[in-house]
Amino acid sequence: MSSEKKNNSTILKPVFYPSVIIIAALVIFAVMVPQVAGEVFNGVKGFIADKFGWLYMLSVAIFSLFAVFLAISPFGRFKLGPDQSKPAYTYASWFAMLFSAGMGIGLMFWGVAEPVMHYGAPPTGDKETIEAAKQAMRITFFHWGLHAWAIYAVVGLVLAYFSFRHGLPLSIRSALYPMIGDKIYGKIGHTVDTIAILGTIFGVATSLGLGVLQVNAGLNYIFDIPVGLTTQITLIAIITAMATVSVVLGLDGGIKRLSELNLYLAIALVAFIFLVGPTFFLLGALVENIGNYLTHVVQMTFNQYIYEDTKWMGWWTFFYWAWWIAWAPFVGMFIARVSRGRTIREFVLGVLFVPVGFTFIWMTVFGNTALYTIMNEGFTALSSAVSADVSTALFKFLEHFPFSSIISIIAIILVITFFVTSSDSGSLVVDTISSGGRENNPVWQRIFWAVLEGVVAAALLIAGGLEALQAASITIALPFAVIMIIACWGLYKALHLEVIRYDSLQHHMNAGRHGEISGTWQNRLSRLIEFPDSSETKRYINEDVVDSMHIVEKELERHGWNVEVANDKEKGISILTVEHNGDLDFVYEVRFRRYDMPTYAFPDAINPNHEQKKYARAEVHLQDGNKSYDIYGYESDVVASDIIDQFEKHRHFLHITSGLNPVIPID
Repeated sequence: MSSEKKNNSTILKPVFYPSVIIIAALVIFAVMVPQVAGEVFNGVKGFIADKFGWLYMLSVAIFSLFAVFLAISPFGRFKLGPDQSKPAYTYASWFAMLFSAGMGIGLMFWGVAEPVMHYGAPPTGDKETIEAAKQAMRITFFHWGLHAWAIYAVVGLVLAYFSFRHGLPLSIRSALYPMIGDKIYGKIGHTVDTIAILGTIFGVATSLGLGVLQVNAGLNYIFDIPVGLTTQITLIAIITAMATVSVVLGLDGGIKRLSELNLYLAIALVAFIFLVGPTFFLLGALVENIGNYLTHVVQMTFNQYIYEDTKWMGWWTFFYWAWWIAWAPFVGMFIARVSRGRTIREFVLGVLFVPVGFTFIWMTVFGNTALYTIMNEGFTALSSAVSADVSTALFKFLEHFPFSSIISIIAIILVITFFVTSSDSGSLVVDTISSGGRENNPVWQRIFWAVLEGVVAAALLIAGGLEALQAASITIALPFAVIMIIACWGLYKALHLEVIRYDSLQHHMNAGRHGEISGTWQNRLSRLIEFPDSSETKRYINEDVVDSMHIVEKELERHGWNVEVANDKEKGISILTVEHNGDLDFVYEVRFRRYDMPTYAFPDAINPNHEQKKYARAEVHLQDGNKSYDIYGYESDVVASDIIDQFEKHRHFLHITSGLNPVIPID
């Protein structure tokens, strides 16, 4: 790639400029008049929590039910990509990236602090009792459990499905295609993507702000570095520079490796606390916590403490739901990018249960250990420290363990690496959205967004610290929650259409019979025992298949159809496309695919040394990757008949879905 191409901009101006202008205005406002900005942020937060808290609760309930429905429904069999696509990452790397991008900094910040705070100030009931402890862990599990990851799963599915399976832009706007068609490329789409960028920027900035508060507290605890705004802004600058380096290295070079490092350090830290702390108590607590959570999850999903005069929901549940929703474009797009080739069912189960399982273990080990030391060992200083400064909770907690200084340093490193992965992942996502769904954009664009995220985090800290961070998340999440509900409906419509299409292709009866396609039994036997090499298969695709396609092309054009035949000789791909004005085009593609030669391919008497290591197939793929059967060796008229058979099935599909437009394009 030339340097000129690398430096060229791929930004989508109607999305990029409004996003930057709004962010810049808020940053200038926060920096110039921080006290006024803090009051405004808190006022907006209070108003939204008071008037629209029900919308957050209802939205998250819908997302959770929808995600589970997709996993157990027939929709779950469809892949996020063509049917023949394979995942790019192993399960270990995939889970590591899911965990690091999802909520790493939050676990470090709230793992000790939240249970202790709920124990000392529960939403209902007496404080500092056994029941308060149980309620504290139940609430913590609720805030960090299935509901949070269901939000991520829904957005990730929407992005991955429409982009990887249907060739639409890797952007939130694509979810609206089933409702508005090509209008997603206009003002409506630009507005949706702008809101997604704002949500991502402020959601990531909230996490970065929390991370910096905790790093500052840790450095003060270990090295007596002063706690203050100057130190925190300096830390933001340093860690943002580190994130920029990771951004330059890219997804595989930077984010993947840091995510795996995060996971290893997190496992080491939680294992240390588990083994040194009250181990058997924690095992029992984990089981009870999960049971307590599952027993009350439906009631908690809809409970708003509407009959109690309390601001508790605005500080906790509403903030969490808004934080996760604000983060959803970022985490959703990131997990979509690393999940191509997985089925919907695999995606939902992986995204919901694997990170949640680790999160429940983490919260039990840190939260229940903290409560145990307070209730049974008299470590009341931890409660006082958390009440005074929540960012010091983890380090005050670690004082109770051997090698506390060393463990605290590891904790700081872990927070920093989570900071870096959040920043560079967020930059990658925002860059993609602001470029209209394009990937592999110029490096300077990702650097720009990484720096801007740090600037926004610093501005929010100046304007009021934790309260301003919470206010930003709650505010920007409101419009995006509505967009997500619409996106769920769009995804359902698209999947419903795909099921109809799949069933019509499977069950529609037409003139093409297996015997006709396969020829005489002698021809079938000849094809069955033949394992052609690469050159033979490519020659067949580039010559015989192309000739058959031209025969069909000529006949269709005689009837007025617009037909195109394309052939890539080097790759061994031949494609016939029949245009259907305004409807889904018919595409019949034959691809060259290589496979390892099976040991049973030839009798030993014919091939005793198994010299041929590979063989190749001429595979048919339709619009969504369906079929992938081998036609190598078919004669010209048989291939032409197969094309017509699939064309007839395609016409039947268009007939039974004629009232469900707009039809989603399939790449």
